[in-house]
Amino acid sequence: MNRVLHVAIIIVLVCLAPERDVRMQTRAASDALAPAPVFAVETSRGTFLIQTFPNDAPKTVAHIVALIRAGFYDGQRIHRAQPGFIVQFGDPQTRDLSLRDKWGRGEAASSGTPIGVPEISTKHKHEKGAVGVAHMGEPAQADSQMYITLAPRPDLDGLYAVFGHVIRGEEIPALLQVGDEITRVYLME
Repeated sequence: MNRVLHVAIIIVLVCLAPERDVRMQTRAASDALAPAPVFAVETSRGTFLIQTFPNDAPKTVAHIVALIRAGFYDGQRIHRAQPGFIVQFGDPQTRDLSLRDKWGRGEAASSGTPIGVPEISTKHKHEKGAVGVAHMGEPAQADSQMYITLAPRPDLDGLYAVFGHVIRGEEIPALLQVGDEITRVYLME
């Protein structure tokens, strides 16, 4: 009797395996077709939208989206703005004007939880409006600081993970200056 039961279980498992594989493939296909997260960055000078690239930088996008959902960027300030080069934000120290000389630097200049992997790809270049994650020399240690290129910067290709691109309000990043407030950052859901 045990042998018959054992054979019956194997037959059932073999028969269900293709159905399970089809379900998994269907779910994977629908995940791949899911729209990429878009988020808005409201600043004292206007709002711009960023389309993310979750298929090419999944951990980076997931990390940034989690920070956005937690309200991490709300109330921060721009800590780097170089005309014709980049504008950068993502340092929680920027909420405190007395720490201005430390903005963008040191261990306190991030969320404290690095992404952990460098998702650097040659697929997305540093064109005008590219959005990448900054790091202090070690790409796997990139965390909350993101930058937007204000002009094509091929010299940055292969050094930083580009995880998105500005798709609306393209003129706003170039207007931003050090100290300008990030009113809030939110997902367009």
